Amino acid sequence: MDVGTTAIKAAVVDATGSEVSHGRAATPWRGTELDPDELLAAAISAALAALGDLRVVGVGVASMAETGVLTDDALRPVVPSIAWHDTRGEEEAAEIAAELPDFSARTGQPPSAMCTLAKYAWMRRNWPDAARGTRWFNVAEWIVLGLGGDVRPEASLASRTGFYDLHTGRAWAPALCWAGAPPSLAPPHVPAGTPLGRVQRASTFASTARETLLSLLSGAVLAVGGHDHAAAAVGAGAAGEGDVLDSCGTAEAILRATAPLDPDTVRRAVADGFTVGRHALPDRFVLQGAFWSGEQLQAEVTRLGGDRAALERAALETLAAREEAGASGAGANGAGAGGAGAGG
Repeated sequence: MDVGTTAIKAAVVDATGSEVSHGRAATPWRGTELDPDELLAAAISAALAALGDLRVVGVGVASMAETGVLTDDALRPVVPSIAWHDTRGEEEAAEIAAELPDFSARTGQPPSAMCTLAKYAWMRRNWPDAARGTRWFNVAEWIVLGLGGDVRPEASLASRTGFYDLHTGRAWAPALCWAGAPPSLAPPHVPAGTPLGRVQRASTFASTARETLLSLLSGAVLAVGGHDHAAAAVGAGAAGEGDVLDSCGTAEAILRATAPLDPDTVRRAVADGFTVGRHALPDRFVLQGAFWSGEQLQAEVTRLGGDRAALERAALETLAAREEAGASGAGANGAGAGGAGAGG
C-alpha cells in the first residue's frame, strides 16, 4: 500500500512480484488537514478494493513523508494532521535556522515549514490539545498501527522529521528540547521492512470495513515500507550506491542512493538545495531534490477532460492521442523547483 498526497494505492502481488489486482481511494484532505481516523478508513477502502477473495500473507505500507499523526499515551490523535506542503510553520522554521545552527548537518533537512519539527512546534503554539501529544506516527506507521501492528518508527520516514540525528539514528536532543517535545516523541527507529507483528482484530480502531479487512488479512505479517520515493527506488532496482531514480507523484523527486555521508557533506548538500535522509535499505543514505511537476501533470489531465483518479493509463493515452500534435501546450513551464524534497 502507498499512502500518497493525492491518493492511496493498494496492490496485491504474487510470489513472483507480478501485480494481481489493485485498488485506490482519494486521500481525504479537508483543505490541508487530515483526520487521522478518516485517513485510516480511506486506506482500508483502497485495500478492500484490491483484495477480493485473495489470501494475503504480508502487508507493506509506504507513504508520503513529513505529514504525521500526533497521539497521546493511549495512541489516540490529539490534533489533525497537517499536509507536508502547508506553509504553517514558517516562523518556527526561521527560529530553527537561527537557534539550531547545526540542524541541517545533523538532521539532513533544511529549516523550512515542510519539516515536521517546524509543524510540530506550530501545533504546540497554536493548538492547546497538542500539549497532550506524546508520540508521533508518520503516515505509513499510523496505518500499520491501525491494522494491529507494533508501535515502531521506520528509519527513512523518521529521518525526514527533523527529530533524529541522521548519523547516529537516535533522537536529536537539541531539536526535541527546542520544540518542548517529550523524549517519547522520537523513540528508536527500525529499518524499512522490519516485521512489526501480524494483522490482528483487537484494536481501538473499530469499524465494519476495518473488521472486514482484518478478517481477510488475519495473520498477515505487517511492515512499514518507508518513504514512498525511497521504497519506489528499491522496487525499481535503483537503490544501489550511486543509482538515481526519478519518482513522479504529486511531487517529482530525484533520488540518488549513497553511502552514509559525514555531517559537513550533509550540510553542503542541504545548502545546495537537497535533503539527505536514510534510505529504505539499511546503512544507506539518499540525496533528494524535488519539483512540482506532478501538479503540472494533474492540470494537463484535467485539461484533457479526465479525472486522474478514475482514468486507467490506456484511457489517458487515448485522450492524449486525440490532441493534435503541438496543440496541447503540455510541458514543465511553471512547474517550480521544490529543492528541499517532498512527500509522495
